[in-house]
Amino acid sequence: QVQLVESGGGLVQAGGSLRLSCAASGRTFSSHAMGWFRQAPGKERELVAAISWSGSSTFYPDSVKGRFTISRDNALNTVSLQMNSLKPEDTAVYYCAATSPYRTLTTILREYAYWGQGTQVTVSS
Repeated sequence: QVQLVESGGGLVQAGGSLRLSCAASGRTFSSHAMGWFRQAPGKERELVAAISWSGSSTFYPDSVKGRFTISRDNALNTVSLQMNSLKPEDTAVYYCAATSPYRTLTTILREYAYWGQGTQVTVSS
Protein backbone atom coordinates (compact mmCIF):
# COMPACT_ATOMS: atom_id res chain seq x y z
CA GLN A 1 0.00 0.00 0.00
CA VAL A 2 1.28 3.46 -0.94
CA GLN A 3 -0.14 6.77 0.18
CA LEU A 4 0.71 9.84 -1.88
CA VAL A 5 0.56 13.52 -0.93
CA GLU A 6 1.21 16.25 -3.48
CA SER A 7 2.41 19.76 -2.78
CA GLY A 8 3.73 22.77 -4.65
CA GLY A 9 0.78 23.87 -6.73
CA GLY A 10 -0.28 27.47 -7.02
CA LEU A 11 -0.80 30.45 -9.28
CA VAL A 12 1.90 31.47 -11.73
CA GLN A 13 2.10 33.74 -14.75
CA ALA A 14 2.59 32.34 -18.21
CA GLY A 15 6.24 31.64 -18.84
CA GLY A 16 6.89 30.95 -15.18
CA SER A 17 7.89 27.81 -13.36
CA LEU A 18 6.54 25.58 -10.61
CA ARG A 19 7.88 22.49 -8.93
CA LEU A 20 5.44 19.87 -7.70
CA SER A 21 6.44 17.31 -5.13
CA CYS A 22 4.84 14.04 -4.11
CA ALA A 23 5.69 12.38 -0.83
CA ALA A 24 5.01 8.66 -0.59
CA SER A 25 4.54 6.50 2.45
CA GLY A 26 5.36 2.82 2.59
CA ARG A 27 8.41 0.62 2.25
CA THR A 28 7.88 -0.32 -1.39
CA PHE A 29 8.14 3.11 -3.03
CA SER A 30 11.31 2.23 -4.93
CA SER A 31 9.51 -0.65 -6.65
CA HIS A 32 6.70 1.48 -8.10
CA ALA A 33 6.72 3.25 -11.43
CA MET A 34 5.35 6.75 -10.90
CA GLY A 35 3.41 9.22 -12.97
CA TRP A 36 2.07 12.74 -12.91
CA PHE A 37 -1.35 13.31 -14.42
CA ARG A 38 -3.49 16.39 -14.81
CA GLN A 39 -7.16 17.05 -15.27
CA ALA A 40 -8.65 20.32 -16.45
CA PRO A 41 -12.36 21.11 -16.01
CA GLY A 42 -14.44 19.20 -18.51
CA LYS A 43 -11.48 17.20 -19.79
CA GLU A 44 -10.20 13.69 -19.23
CA ARG A 45 -7.30 13.02 -16.93
CA GLU A 46 -4.07 12.86 -18.94
CA LEU A 47 -0.53 11.75 -18.30
CA VAL A 48 2.11 14.47 -18.34
CA ALA A 49 5.14 12.51 -17.13
CA ALA A 50 6.11 9.03 -16.02
CA ILE A 51 9.24 7.51 -14.55
CA SER A 52 10.36 3.94 -14.03
CA TRP A 53 10.94 2.52 -10.57
CA SER A 54 14.70 2.94 -10.96
CA GLY A 55 14.45 6.41 -12.47
CA SER A 56 16.38 5.32 -15.56
CA SER A 57 13.44 5.75 -17.95
CA THR A 58 11.02 8.62 -18.40
CA PHE A 59 8.15 9.50 -20.69
CA TYR A 60 6.58 12.81 -21.68
CA PRO A 61 3.80 13.53 -24.14
CA ASP A 62 4.56 16.07 -26.85
CA SER A 63 2.45 18.70 -25.09
CA VAL A 64 4.99 19.04 -22.26
CA LYS A 65 8.20 17.59 -23.71
CA GLY A 66 11.11 19.95 -23.19
CA ARG A 67 9.21 21.94 -20.54
CA PHE A 68 8.46 19.38 -17.80
CA THR A 69 10.95 17.12 -16.02
CA ILE A 70 10.07 14.25 -13.71
CA SER A 71 12.54 12.94 -11.16
CA ARG A 72 12.50 10.71 -8.12
CA ASP A 73 14.52 10.15 -4.99
CA ASN A 74 13.98 6.62 -3.74
CA ALA A 75 15.94 7.30 -0.55
CA LEU A 76 13.49 10.07 0.37
CA ASN A 77 10.36 8.45 -1.11
CA THR A 78 9.63 11.46 -3.28
CA VAL A 79 8.85 12.17 -6.90
CA SER A 80 8.92 15.66 -8.36
CA LEU A 81 7.71 17.45 -11.44
CA GLN A 82 9.62 20.55 -12.55
CA MET A 83 7.43 22.62 -14.84
CA ASN A 84 9.00 25.42 -16.87
CA SER A 85 7.68 27.77 -19.54
CA LEU A 86 4.18 27.26 -18.24
CA LYS A 87 1.22 28.07 -20.46
CA PRO A 88 -2.40 28.87 -19.60
CA GLU A 89 -3.38 25.50 -21.07
CA ASP A 90 -1.31 23.81 -18.36
CA THR A 91 -3.94 24.92 -15.85
CA ALA A 92 -5.35 21.83 -14.16
CA VAL A 93 -5.40 19.75 -11.03
CA TYR A 94 -2.20 17.71 -10.99
CA TYR A 95 -2.13 14.22 -9.50
CA CYS A 96 0.72 11.99 -8.45
CA ALA A 97 0.15 8.28 -9.07
CA ALA A 98 1.92 4.99 -8.51
CA THR A 99 1.63 1.65 -10.23
CA SER A 100 1.49 -1.65 -8.42
CA PRO A 101 4.95 -2.87 -7.38
CA TYR A 102 7.42 -3.98 -10.05
CA ARG A 103 5.37 -2.82 -13.02
CA THR A 104 7.29 -1.22 -15.84
CA LEU A 105 6.81 2.43 -16.78
CA THR A 106 3.36 2.81 -18.29
CA THR A 107 1.32 5.50 -19.98
CA ILE A 108 -1.98 3.76 -19.27
CA LEU A 109 -4.07 5.45 -16.60
CA ARG A 110 -5.81 2.29 -15.37
CA GLU A 111 -2.45 0.71 -14.57
CA TYR A 112 -1.85 3.26 -11.82
CA ALA A 113 -3.19 1.80 -8.59
CA TYR A 114 -2.53 4.58 -6.11
CA TRP A 115 -3.40 8.27 -6.37
CA GLY A 116 -2.81 11.44 -4.44
CA GLN A 117 -5.50 13.99 -3.71
CA GLY A 118 -4.28 16.44 -6.33
CA THR A 119 -2.89 19.97 -6.30
CA GLN A 120 -4.18 22.91 -8.31
CA VAL A 121 -1.93 24.62 -10.84
CA THR A 122 -3.24 27.83 -12.38
CA VAL A 123 -1.33 29.64 -15.11
CA SER A 124 -2.50 33.15 -15.86
CA SER A 125 -2.03 34.80 -19.24
